[in-house]
Amino acid sequence: MSSYDDDTLPLQPPIRLPGESTLAAAVRAAPLAAELKPEGDDAEVLAAWSGHCRERLAEDEGLLLELIRMFLSREPLKGEAPETLTGLGLVRHAEPYTLSWLGLWVARQIIAETTGQDIPVMGSLADADATALLHGLRAYPESERGEELAGWLKDRDPAEAAAEIGSVLGAVSPLSRAVGVEVLSANLGDEGRRALARRLEEPKLGAVIAARTGRDERQPSPEEIAWVLVDMAAALLEFGGETGEVIESIALGMDAEEQAGTIAILAFGDHPWTGQVLRVFIEHHPDERVSAAARKALRRLRGLADVRG
Repeated sequence: MSSYDDDTLPLQPPIRLPGESTLAAAVRAAPLAAELKPEGDDAEVLAAWSGHCRERLAEDEGLLLELIRMFLSREPLKGEAPETLTGLGLVRHAEPYTLSWLGLWVARQIIAETTGQDIPVMGSLADADATALLHGLRAYPESERGEELAGWLKDRDPAEAAAEIGSVLGAVSPLSRAVGVEVLSANLGDEGRRALARRLEEPKLGAVIAARTGRDERQPSPEEIAWVLVDMAAALLEFGGETGEVIESIALGMDAEEQAGTIAILAFGDHPWTGQVLRVFIEHHPDERVSAAARKALRRLRGLADVRG
């Protein structure tokens, strides 16, 4: 996610899907296949079926919303399954009326098109570079993250893999960076910890690594404090966290006056997510002193951006 909005869909966990041939076989076996006549190889059949599903669902917004609800909740339909959903092979024909493989596949495509969120498929990151890996792992629960990471590491030298992840930490998004630091510190052993140590003295990034790994000997400079605070809060925003969690990540138990003073320095941190974080405080903080400080900081941020060009 590149921006924050109250209606942003929280990052969704990965799903499991069979291979293309299995999905295409399910299309050919769907009740409506005889009418719609999908033809060609597996890829062509799936492309045609995707189009048919969109056309049928576009005719009935209620069915579309029900499909998305089932995907997001992972809960079965209550009552009889609509004929269109079963006919397209998107929902099982018998109770419990849950999404089929095709239903998961189609719903994932629709969510990607409407929200921009590309929900990961388990096993799909094995050939990814480190940047794509960290981006994909953002929504993985711990157990599934380990499984996906194991697939990525399978044919890689551990030291080279750790170095590759370490090399991209400064260029990825805040949540991807948090995932990368955790993977290196908790999953890649000594090689991972050495990769983090090599970047510990770098401005901004090193301060974030120290904060996330408890390296008290690496204290942030005054200029880095704002950057670290924003990076921590931005990771929560990117995940789709509650606004209260975002506010508390910076408030840290301080009273309103102390929070206002902390907010005032955020504009000087030059973090690309500073504006999004400040808008959370402007729109959602319960104390007017803090929201006023955030408005002032946002104006200062824009002024500094003009000066920096």
